[in-house]
Amino acid sequence: MKQSSAPLLWASEGCAILGTVGSITHGGLQAPRMSGHADPHHEDFQLKDTNPLLGEQWPKGAAVPARPSGGGGLAGWLGVDKPSSTYDLVEQMFFLYVRVVKAKDLPPNPITGAAMDPYVEVRLGNYKGTTRHFDRRPNPEWDQVFAFSKSRVQSNVLEVFLKDREMLGRDDYVGKVVFDLAEVPTRVPPDSPLAPQWYRLEQRRGDGGRVRGELMLAVWIGTQADEAFPEAWHSDAATVRGEGVASVRSKAYVSPKLWYLRVNVIEAQDVQPQQAQAGAGARGRAPEVFVKAQVGHQILKTTVVPAPTLNPRWNEDLVFVVAEPFEEQLVLTVEDRVSPRKDDLLGRVALPLTLFEKRLDHRPFVQSRWFDLEKFGVGAAIEGETRRDLRFASRVHVRACLEGAYHVMDESTMYISDTRPTARQLWKPPVGVLEVGILGAAGLQPMKNREGRGATDAYCVAKYGQKWVRTRTMIGTFNPTWNEQYTWEVFDPCTVITIGVFDNCHLGNNGNGNGGGNTARDARIGKIRIRLSTLETDRVYTHSYPLIVLHPSGVKKTGELRLAVRFTCLSLINMVHLYTQPLLPKMHYLHPFTVTQLDALRYQAMGIVAARLGRAEPPLRREVVEYMLDVESHMWSMRRSKANFFRAVSLFSGAAAAARWFNDVCHWKNVATTALVHVLLLILIWYPELILPTVFLYMFMIGLWNYRRRTRHPPHMDTKLSWAEAAHPDELDEEFDTFPTSRQQDVVYMRYDRLRSVAGRIQTVVGDMATQGERLQSLLSWRDPRATCLFVFFCLIAAIVLYVTPFRVVALVAGLYLLRHPRFRSRLPSVPSNFFRRLPSRADSML
Repeated sequence: MKQSSAPLLWASEGCAILGTVGSITHGGLQAPRMSGHADPHHEDFQLKDTNPLLGEQWPKGAAVPARPSGGGGLAGWLGVDKPSSTYDLVEQMFFLYVRVVKAKDLPPNPITGAAMDPYVEVRLGNYKGTTRHFDRRPNPEWDQVFAFSKSRVQSNVLEVFLKDREMLGRDDYVGKVVFDLAEVPTRVPPDSPLAPQWYRLEQRRGDGGRVRGELMLAVWIGTQADEAFPEAWHSDAATVRGEGVASVRSKAYVSPKLWYLRVNVIEAQDVQPQQAQAGAGARGRAPEVFVKAQVGHQILKTTVVPAPTLNPRWNEDLVFVVAEPFEEQLVLTVEDRVSPRKDDLLGRVALPLTLFEKRLDHRPFVQSRWFDLEKFGVGAAIEGETRRDLRFASRVHVRACLEGAYHVMDESTMYISDTRPTARQLWKPPVGVLEVGILGAAGLQPMKNREGRGATDAYCVAKYGQKWVRTRTMIGTFNPTWNEQYTWEVFDPCTVITIGVFDNCHLGNNGNGNGGGNTARDARIGKIRIRLSTLETDRVYTHSYPLIVLHPSGVKKTGELRLAVRFTCLSLINMVHLYTQPLLPKMHYLHPFTVTQLDALRYQAMGIVAARLGRAEPPLRREVVEYMLDVESHMWSMRRSKANFFRAVSLFSGAAAAARWFNDVCHWKNVATTALVHVLLLILIWYPELILPTVFLYMFMIGLWNYRRRTRHPPHMDTKLSWAEAAHPDELDEEFDTFPTSRQQDVVYMRYDRLRSVAGRIQTVVGDMATQGERLQSLLSWRDPRATCLFVFFCLIAAIVLYVTPFRVVALVAGLYLLRHPRFRSRLPSVPSNFFRRLPSRADSML
């Protein structure tokens, strides 16, 4: 008997589609696919195990291994024991810190006699950093920290110069303080900060002479765990000047607290058109009114009242995204649809967001209020002082509240990193702690030109929940080493952390060959995602993740990112309990938003987050935030559509494989397997109570068998799954096209025809699925009276037979019939298959 299965039919139709999805070109001919397997120089897109020397791996009391340096005198640095800090997921890096606090009793300028314009220059070998200068101040205060990396130190002596800035010519030297690196103390957090001391200034010559004035300094050796590390001036970025200095420092950011503002526009009262207000001839015309609500750049409108009336009713919900602090206002305007292209403004009211109460549950008890409208147009001028004499004024009835029981989506639900509601009162305690050590990157590609050669100034951004972190920028290196560790609280393990690498294009003219203007955009180097539920608890994952970026020319590996990740469980019971709870707060299920609403609200939330973080100092720029939040994920892409279609088709692969196996068993392809199936059939027939236990035992054995083949590393970006390696160049060009399109007319025509062809084939598959379902419905709907009559009589006969015949006999006969030998089979379709295919569907009624 030939098997007939709807999933197999759909899968076969899908294979026919996939044969043409990637092969439609300008001339309609098949183009060869770019397969990564055929390329002998195929790039390595796989995850790699690494073995970094993390802080926790040093035995207690052992000396920290030193990296080779260009100068001597660092014996004091090399003998430092492992710091007892929390930075145990990164390699310990040592820095010489110099805190310049202030100066006092400085001598006047010997030429002008006025107070000097002092500043401090800190010099260590070939590296020097300077503080800002003050105009004519004998007692300046700087409180600035300088950090010199141990790996780049080429001197045994630290020199701190105090200079007087001259407008013309060379700056005047005042005095200096000299430190021997062998005598510098070591500070290990959580020790208290080193107290600064006053030092008398010495003359330049080595005669030991003293000059007037003192300088308050603190000099110590520490690691990146030091509190001064994020704000310090680093010698690695010595070429950066001006405003670019702030953009190279490591920072932590917090996303603004987002709320949903629900505005229920109920009705308006005594609304009159402007012609009636002015006493024009059109006084008898009733307005066609709608309400427009605006919060910032978000604008929503109600429907136009279809029946003209002076007291229109809507009872419509308009939902906005707002952020604390509530600086914006809700502006409601009542407008009259005079013509399809003209709207008259009838009234307006501006309401502060702090006026509305916050709702923390699904209870609808929010008080509605009437608000008087400020009139516009000719009627407002005529009304003047007489308004106070009116018994009724134009007003609008509104019920508004700030929803605190929802989670405001600012990222795709597929890569969500936070599921908590807005109101902090509804938060549950954390179930774990996520620690990420951003060690470094290797093999980065040049992202810009500087002095005639390629250069990259890389920094890393990590986003999880409301906390964003940004590492310092490593200047001019393709193998940056950050070794910075960050920690997040975890409230749900089924969340994703996103880590991206970018090239800093805002370093100023001295640090960036591109000029570093405000119009420059930080270039994307790549990003990775790690789902926390795929991590084992209390295990340190040290891997090198490939950084993959899709360009119009194809997929490209831009380097590798080395991380150390650890997920620690705080409460196993609470974590297990979370798996029985819905992913989002219950308000999303009690009063859900539509798919269209969620997409629009998420886009608005992304814009608010990008704008707020872009106003921080230093700013986390818009292009960075949008890339981390996958703003462009909703855009059409032929490549992404093919990838999702293949994912859907692969779901049927297991069922198709099981159907093929069963078909081989029925056709006696393997006599031993068929015999074993006969034995299993007889056992289950005579002992039907063993069917369910056998099924569950079989699944248990499969789970144990798959345990030894479980993945040992977190998932990473997969170019094959994304269909990036086999994408056609024209498909990539279409994906990177602007919206609306900026391509030529003939290219747009070709792409539209291709889209119609692919959509037509997908439409055929969807129609085929609908046809099978409609045929099932028609069995008892009497659309085909003869077929329904036959099926009804068959059901009657089957009921009688099954009633008088033991179930074991029926199951045994059915099983033996399905497993009969091929010599007893016919090549023609079976009777049930023929009957089903003859049933009618609603496709006949399609135009």
